[in-house]
Amino acid sequence: MNIEKFSLGIGDRFGLEGVAQLRALQKAEAEGAIVVPVWNKSNREHTIIGTVPDDVRGEADAAVKMCGWKHSYYVDADHIGFTTVEKFLNSSNFFTIDVADYIGKEASQESVEGFLRAMDDYTGILSIPGIPAPFEVNDSLLKSIARKYLYAIEEAGKVYRAIAAKKGEGNFITEVSVDEASSPQTPAELFFILAALAQEKVPIQTIAPKFTGSFLKGIDYVGDIKKFAREFEDDLAVIAYAIKTFKLPQSLKLSVHSGSDKFSLYSIMHQAVKKSGAGLHLKTAGTTWLEEIIGLAAAGGEGLVLAKDVYAQAIQRYDELCKPYLTVIDINKAKLPDPKIVASWSSQQYVAALQHNQSSDSYDRNFRQLVHVSFRIAAEMGQRYLGLLKECRKEVEENVATNLYERHIKPLFLGIETNVFHETPRHEAARV
Repeated sequence: MNIEKFSLGIGDRFGLEGVAQLRALQKAEAEGAIVVPVWNKSNREHTIIGTVPDDVRGEADAAVKMCGWKHSYYVDADHIGFTTVEKFLNSSNFFTIDVADYIGKEASQESVEGFLRAMDDYTGILSIPGIPAPFEVNDSLLKSIARKYLYAIEEAGKVYRAIAAKKGEGNFITEVSVDEASSPQTPAELFFILAALAQEKVPIQTIAPKFTGSFLKGIDYVGDIKKFAREFEDDLAVIAYAIKTFKLPQSLKLSVHSGSDKFSLYSIMHQAVKKSGAGLHLKTAGTTWLEEIIGLAAAGGEGLVLAKDVYAQAIQRYDELCKPYLTVIDINKAKLPDPKIVASWSSQQYVAALQHNQSSDSYDRNFRQLVHVSFRIAAEMGQRYLGLLKECRKEVEENVATNLYERHIKPLFLGIETNVFHETPRHEAARV
């Protein structure tokens, strides 16, 4: 199984937007861009919502059948490790192995020495096509990389083998996430991370490195855009070179985590992949939930009442809701609107504050981030929330599909040759 050139991680907290999401991708297909869907949901989200991985598989299969989707599609066990992978094995065919907890833990002396011996051929001057300046590789650099990443890569290998033992080699897509490292990987670090994965015999098809700047939940990129552009192009060059050097899968490509709403980066990524011919995987995750709330607010009536109630409760539970996301949010609490004022807002006012339209004076990035991390409240509302989502289908689906197509797919993928690496028949891609 080989991932297609372009793929989109379409998280869906409550499992009701699969059709709307797929229609956005079909609109892109009609414009000449084949972008395959990857429904992703983490163990933490399942725990909060009260769902199980089979629910995501059911949503994906049903949406594909209803929409007549003719290409591959995937179900991602998002951010899993050895202790959580078991429950995802039957329903998933894409596995994002998160090694964040193991970055910085030192591998055994025997492993480090074996890595150094294996990498000895690369000491000296390393020139990677597409990167202007060569790199000096010495024992000090290799030991530093081994100390920081080798244990984590070995853990990825352990998880991969557990999946392969159940599903069989070649029957799933493997992603490795190192995006929660303390600092961005240099091109040399990324090269040797891929070397270590090849040593572990992990047929990695997407890798999520850490980039410069802040990738915060549901809002635009914060950081040096020029520096990001250089890093992104360098990473594409490293991957192309590593594929040839270490005989990694031809379909290996970059994965951008928390990539949703990074509007200021989309043109950079678009131009880079267009120029290089590289693939790309983008995770949009929680913005689907925000579009649901926007749709309910736009519908007025009880939908607007619920949207206001979510915010009022979020203010009261601010510390509890924000604590798990402190590294990926930047909320100025003092600038959050008073819930009493929000209670008086019209549908238009609520939508204008929450919708990610940076040209609008009403857009409130603090308000948006707090609502983003407050999906637990909607989950606790149970049928009150789910029932309104069904009653307000028109407004909600329109928001979900329009947001995904107009703000993400269109600027990022349209206008690029999207021939797949190796087209996988639909029945094989869906196999579990």
